[in-house]
Amino acid sequence: MKKVKIHDKTFQLFIPYEKIRASIELMAEKMNKDLADKNPLFICVLNGSFMFAAELFKRIDLINSEISFVKLASYAGEHTTGNVKQLIGLNEKIEGRTVVVLEDIVDSGITIDNIQDQLKKLKPKEVSVATLLLKPDALIKEVELDYVGLEIPNDFIVGYGLDYDGYGRNLIDIYSVVNE
Repeated sequence: MKKVKIHDKTFQLFIPYEKIRASIELMAEKMNKDLADKNPLFICVLNGSFMFAAELFKRIDLINSEISFVKLASYAGEHTTGNVKQLIGLNEKIEGRTVVVLEDIVDSGITIDNIQDQLKKLKPKEVSVATLLLKPDALIKEVELDYVGLEIPNDFIVGYGLDYDGYGRNLIDIYSVVNE
């Protein structure tokens, strides 16, 4: 089985790129139907969502759509800190717009809950959430997710934009930590 070492941890292949791509294609098909004629603004949550957002946005065939980026932080090492701080904000006006938040992973739900609260204050018409990965067993906050690529166990993972202290984002597949 394919393995990689990042810092002090070993990770093994968990989700191959082909499975990731197929789940994104299904999400894009649904979004293209759901969001037709809505002029959506997609908001990619950096850093982890950049690969997911790029792959998804290539498949969104809505001519009237935009993408923007926000950067938030809530992780230190392999655990969430429980605190979310906005690092880079949103420049677009979203009042009266359909907004779709693109997140790499929803685990505790704290980050996405915080983002939804911040966006609702800006009076969008509607806010949807699309996440590539969901860890249902890790949820602390009850959050509504409109598009979910894959549900996974509560394992520590890297790859396809997800990192371990900044490393591993470039891996095209997703790897889970090997408990040694």
